[in-house]
Amino acid sequence: MSAPKRGNLVLARKPAKAPEPANPTVAASDDTDFLLHSLQDAFAANKRYAASEAEMLEFYRQMLLIRRFEEKAGQLYGLGLIGGFCHLYIGQEAVAIGLQSALDNDRDSVITGYRDHGHMLAYGIDPKVIMAELTGREAGISKGKGGSMHMFSTEHKFYGGHGIVGAQVALGGGLALAHQYNEDGGLCLAYFGDGAANQGQVYETFNMAALWNLPIVFVVEDNQYAMGTATKRSSAETRFYRRGTAFRIPGMEVNGMDVLEVRAAAEVAFAHVRAGKGPVLMECNTYRYRGHSMSDPAKYRTREEVQEQRDHHDPIEGLKKTLIEAGKTEDELKAIDKAIRAQVAEAADFAETSPEPGPGELYTDVLVEEY
Repeated sequence: MSAPKRGNLVLARKPAKAPEPANPTVAASDDTDFLLHSLQDAFAANKRYAASEAEMLEFYRQMLLIRRFEEKAGQLYGLGLIGGFCHLYIGQEAVAIGLQSALDNDRDSVITGYRDHGHMLAYGIDPKVIMAELTGREAGISKGKGGSMHMFSTEHKFYGGHGIVGAQVALGGGLALAHQYNEDGGLCLAYFGDGAANQGQVYETFNMAALWNLPIVFVVEDNQYAMGTATKRSSAETRFYRRGTAFRIPGMEVNGMDVLEVRAAAEVAFAHVRAGKGPVLMECNTYRYRGHSMSDPAKYRTREEVQEQRDHHDPIEGLKKTLIEAGKTEDELKAIDKAIRAQVAEAADFAETSPEPGPGELYTDVLVEEY
């Protein structure tokens, strides 16, 4: 083919017509609006909760209770008094206390995975009945039949303690739907870990929660390891607070080692949900000092890494420093620790001396009604 003669007009191809939106009922402005659909800016404006001295002392006491309780549970496991799985919450105390201190205990519900002792203690549930459950005793909060991973208290609107990874998220969606249906003004706080964040049912729940505008706060406790696998080795997107973007769920990234920052985030998130604006996804970056469970030697990380977290990021030591700067003395804080150690020792004695459940308990609590 010869080249076009000089002077001949060569027409350029017409530009392709812009594709029609997949859903013509959605205005273009909605997408523009969603670019601002985040609570991070509101949170960043004030990232530290202005706690009173009394509040800080209570946060300190509650975090210490979780720490000393879990240390004692580890000892009892080593002695063979606790069997099965046992996942300790040591290092993550600021997440549960910061969030649950902002809940309305008369209306709100909580659901979590198998690392549940700390969440129950944060709810103010008696350490005796929790420790008795760990040791499989009749006095336990689930009558000794749930053990470490399956604790419940409908009285406190605490719905577990679930061993199937990610299962609690879908159940949390159901709890939120119940709050909405009953018009009780409550919200559901649904915890899950960075490992569970890759489960499919999590995203099915995200979709329904956003579609139905459910009152739920999804909380990813990112303790950096899904069992023994580092987050960066198992997740393409390690900024978990972004995971709700496809479902128009606003995300928040929070330092989970600072109880006052977690509480500030809770204030923003809970206000958003209570205003009827739908779900929130919160990522709390934290760190567990012990292995995934008591049977995990945690050889996938160095001692230096763990020690660095203890030395520079410990949530209890961080709040202790703030309290001392506010005028509290070392002796006053040591007295709190001493009282908590005594409380935990009493709980352990109670658990060790309580009777085991009778054989008849095998047949109770199987069905809601009798048949």
